[in-house]
Amino acid sequence: MKKSLHILLTIIIISSMSNDLSSQGTLPYNDLSKAEAVIINNKGTERPFTGKYTDHKEKGTYICKKCGAALYHSSDKFESACGWPSFDDEIEGAVNRFPDPDGIRTEITCATCGAHLGHVFEGERLTPKNLRHCVNSVSLDFVPAILENGRFGTAIFAGGCFWGVEYFMQKAPGVMSVTSGYTGGYVRNPSYKEVCTGNTGHAEAVKVVYDPAKTSYEALLKLFLEIHDPTQTGGQGPDIGDQYRSAIFYMNEEQRKTAEKNISVLKAKGYKVVTAVTKASEFYDAEKYHQDYYFINGKIPYCHTYTKRF
Repeated sequence: MKKSLHILLTIIIISSMSNDLSSQGTLPYNDLSKAEAVIINNKGTERPFTGKYTDHKEKGTYICKKCGAALYHSSDKFESACGWPSFDDEIEGAVNRFPDPDGIRTEITCATCGAHLGHVFEGERLTPKNLRHCVNSVSLDFVPAILENGRFGTAIFAGGCFWGVEYFMQKAPGVMSVTSGYTGGYVRNPSYKEVCTGNTGHAEAVKVVYDPAKTSYEALLKLFLEIHDPTQTGGQGPDIGDQYRSAIFYMNEEQRKTAEKNISVLKAKGYKVVTAVTKASEFYDAEKYHQDYYFINGKIPYCHTYTKRF
């Protein structure tokens, strides 16, 4: 019975998304905070031992924070004790090299958008490849999947318990990874227990990384608005509280316009949509036991169902 339901849900999701595949266009660059722009656009350097990926050890791919291009695989990351993430190889064609203005070092940038990554050093004999890409964590984002050369889009949605949203998004064609986490608040590195108090300002959310050759932001946005109730205020189903609010966190102006356009469509149909459209801020991954929750536990969501609205 469960297997049949899974197949049916997949068919429904594919059908609902198929009409958007012809209008993907080129992925826009993501907006940067002032602190990010100092490093990525103005070639600054973050303080050593402060970056979120310095001691990061998960398997996956590091992508460009500005444009979503795949840059480094986790298998090429190593501990160098230098205070910044270090890699002894890049994904082929992903990184450019230029003489640094200091006349000594070699700068490395994203080959797609020119974002400043850091510097590359040779001859240190730290690995058999004798190469070290010293990269600012701020210039990177992480995807828990092995991606090949190319650009990937990111979407962040909040619609009640992140387990249910994650479940449906993972089934959508073109989705490379879905990470449950917390965003939109003002406490750094919040725990699940803290978020559950409703006092941190965070929403339970999911970060979706997708292949723009197979789907689009608009297709995923429409799916999001059809797998939860965007008219419910202050929660979702039986889960009540600000942490369960309905919200779209946009990465750039194009995403904002797409979100507002589709919400307007629903409102014109008579839906009293309360979904907030908010500029994306720091996204904190939820604890390990929250990831892939329904698939690991062999269950299906109890407060998220698909309802065609578009």
